[in-house]
Amino acid sequence: MKLHIESTKIDFHQLIRNSLNSIWIIGKEGEILYCNRACLDMFKVTCSKEIISKNIWFFLHPSFHEKSKARLERVLTNNETLEKIEVQMIRNDGEIIDVEVVTLPFYLENKVFGQVIFQDITLRKAAGQLLKDREKLASVGQIAAGIAHEVKNPLSSVKGFLQLIKETQSHPYFDIMEDELEKALNTLQNLLQVSKPDLHDEPLIPINLCKELTSLINLFQERLYSIQVELDLRDSEMEIIGKRNLFQQAFFNLIKNALESIEDKGKIRIEHFYKDDLIHIKISDSGLGIPKEKLKMLGTPFFTTKSEGTGLGLTQVFTTIHEHHGNISIHSELGVGTTIHVQLPVKKCYHLT
Repeated sequence: MKLHIESTKIDFHQLIRNSLNSIWIIGKEGEILYCNRACLDMFKVTCSKEIISKNIWFFLHPSFHEKSKARLERVLTNNETLEKIEVQMIRNDGEIIDVEVVTLPFYLENKVFGQVIFQDITLRKAAGQLLKDREKLASVGQIAAGIAHEVKNPLSSVKGFLQLIKETQSHPYFDIMEDELEKALNTLQNLLQVSKPDLHDEPLIPINLCKELTSLINLFQERLYSIQVELDLRDSEMEIIGKRNLFQQAFFNLIKNALESIEDKGKIRIEHFYKDDLIHIKISDSGLGIPKEKLKMLGTPFFTTKSEGTGLGLTQVFTTIHEHHGNISIHSELGVGTTIHVQLPVKKCYHLT
């Protein structure tokens, strides 16, 4: 026996209430008359009373108010179903999220209301941006590696001829020239290594990052007399799978940068904890901070905020974290300090292939 929808009583309210998409029913002045369960999760509220009877402008970013008013008028006056758009909304905790919105008429007792269906796409957009950044970094790395290789060969030749000249002639500038050439060649070698991290033929092993971070801090004893270090290493039994030497170098660079950002006295804080199948490491400092317009460039070879630096240290950090399927974000405020947040996946099984 076939079941026909026309002859079946369906609880459509139940379908809306349990939908994975967030749904509002709104009146002509933008007042929210109904919200489903998904709305509570999206806006970080505990009950519908915190949403219902409020105006949609309370949750909508001010830059979208005028456009949304015009769209609502089209729905209520012309009974139009509007195309999908992206807007920004404000959660109960104040965080701004990116949302896809579809608006269409909702008919009830000969009256027309607005039905707003929306979906949080913040993580999706962040993942897309991360992919673009990684592709950009990979492209820049390939170009830099090619240039480094081409420059390294003639410099090596110059160094060789200089050593031959030193065997037959003497001049105080020869030693200076040789030292400067050696510095240049070392810089190029570092660039080749961070551009092609797979050159490190290193096995994947279980790594306890709490132990590694504690050991690394001990390497900076000369700076710790004027700088306070606060360690908050929770979930110390957790391990990741990775290349140990690369991680040691990466976190050495991060701690070194944090210490060097503090001109006199200050404080750095290192956190380690486990959440959502990820190991989180946060390294915060009370240093000078980084201008907002320069944050997006961090990790690019030869881009640095230091007067004497190449930017290759942070490039190695980004390359290592991405190679291990992790994520890194940087928050900084001038005169306040910088926090670097690294997230790395935890492997449930440590039987390596």
